[in-house]
Amino acid sequence: MTRTRSNGLVLVAVWLLVIGFVADSAFAQSGKSLASLKTAAERTNYDQTTSYEEVLSFIDEAVSSSPTLHQTTFGYSYEGRPLPLVVFGDVENATPEAILASGKLRVFIQANIHAGEVCGKEALLMMIRSMAEGAYAELLSDMVIIMAPIYNADGNEKVNLFNRPRQNGPYGGMGQRPNAQGLDLNRDHMKVKSPEARSLIGVFNTYDPHVVVDLHTTNGTRHAYHITYSTPLNPNTDKSIDSFLRDQWMKDVTVGFHERSGWDAYYYGNLPYRSGDSGWYTFDNRPRFNNNYVGLRNRMAILSEGYAYATFEERVLATRYFVEEILTFASANRRQIEKLIREADALDLKGEMLGVRFEPLANSPATEILMGDVYTKTNPYSGATYFDRKDTVFTQVMPEFGAYKATEVSRVPDTYYVGNVAAPVVKAYLDTHGIQYSEIASDQTVDVEAFSVTTSEKASSEFQSIFERTITGTYGAASVTLEAGSLIVDTNQPLARLAFYLLEPRSDDGLVNWAQMDKWVEVGMTYPVYRSTN
Repeated sequence: MTRTRSNGLVLVAVWLLVIGFVADSAFAQSGKSLASLKTAAERTNYDQTTSYEEVLSFIDEAVSSSPTLHQTTFGYSYEGRPLPLVVFGDVENATPEAILASGKLRVFIQANIHAGEVCGKEALLMMIRSMAEGAYAELLSDMVIIMAPIYNADGNEKVNLFNRPRQNGPYGGMGQRPNAQGLDLNRDHMKVKSPEARSLIGVFNTYDPHVVVDLHTTNGTRHAYHITYSTPLNPNTDKSIDSFLRDQWMKDVTVGFHERSGWDAYYYGNLPYRSGDSGWYTFDNRPRFNNNYVGLRNRMAILSEGYAYATFEERVLATRYFVEEILTFASANRRQIEKLIREADALDLKGEMLGVRFEPLANSPATEILMGDVYTKTNPYSGATYFDRKDTVFTQVMPEFGAYKATEVSRVPDTYYVGNVAAPVVKAYLDTHGIQYSEIASDQTVDVEAFSVTTSEKASSEFQSIFERTITGTYGAASVTLEAGSLIVDTNQPLARLAFYLLEPRSDDGLVNWAQMDKWVEVGMTYPVYRSTN
């Protein structure tokens, strides 16, 4: 089936008029207008994206105009740039203490983790301006919105006309994907080797948002969705949280987004680039990715991807609409969100079998995917080729690989014991991630399950500046003497899923995988993290 669509553009024009009417009403109530406050994208007819310094100036002006906007910083980039944080809420200030004391739903929205994917940054700045003008006041009774519009601040400043060359604007260039270290910040949530990731996880530990929204732009596949999205993909995510996001939240948001804009949205996917079976494939299950990591913390996570070949302006608008639909649902379902999170935090996982290795799951054998086409055009400034979305859509039926299943599982023990020799390394990670533990004050002998290493293989090439490691082996009964300074990690705690993923030796994204335990995982050695026998 092929069809031509123009209703989206008409509805966008109508919606822009609606936004203007709402803003005018807000001006009448607040007496404030920020009509002269523009993003770089708006000032340049979407040829440029907003620089770091422009972001700071924009935030300063917006926050100074509104009693419900507050600002602070949440850390530093590799090159020492303070990372701005903007809070919208009926709270005294932007501190974690003030926000937690409000007792309201906490929603964290971040943009620019990949600084060539800038539609989220521009959309958040536009929303901040509208907040200053009096919009979104209906959300204040239920929630506090915490925003980090320029997470990869250093990458944002590495503007080049040839970054993401196939993307449809901004034609004046955009930043780079990695940070100034050359690290992909959306692969750094478990190993935490960047100051940006340490800063972000600090936000999760101190502000403890119930909901985390992460704004991106797509790569590759020529589909017909203005927005694709994802919920947590790791099967170890709490089942009630996972089903609520998939069966209720995203269904409602997808309908609302289409009704508002005339544009389509669906779960993130790509066609195979080089080989493999035909199908609609989602991305990786591992918690190195933000939304998977947040899921293992028992929090609601939603990833948004604006379509790279839509115009830059359409990507910004689509991202804004999508975020607004998420916030509308969150406000209407606040109590249910809070209840599911409380229940997930209270679960005792002892004895459960959780995955350590996974493979894609064909969760639908035949899904109607909306595919599209593009025009090939030339960037007027660089001469590089880019793709511009056509307004035609055709349906292609294919298997959908939108989830994962465990191929190997391991038991969650009552307790992990970390031997004294490895305690400094492990303790640093537990502290960073906010996982609870205690230290042994004097030597004690305990019966445990110990993992004996049978094979130990280092990757042949570096990934994110690390040679990843995979080991095999078996657990067996043992009696070990734990010296003073050894650690006890009780799994009856809210972050038990994350602790499991970090500490299990066969975990595909844990401390062993990230080569942090290399001293103790050669063939014939005993892994110095033990499990209790119950």
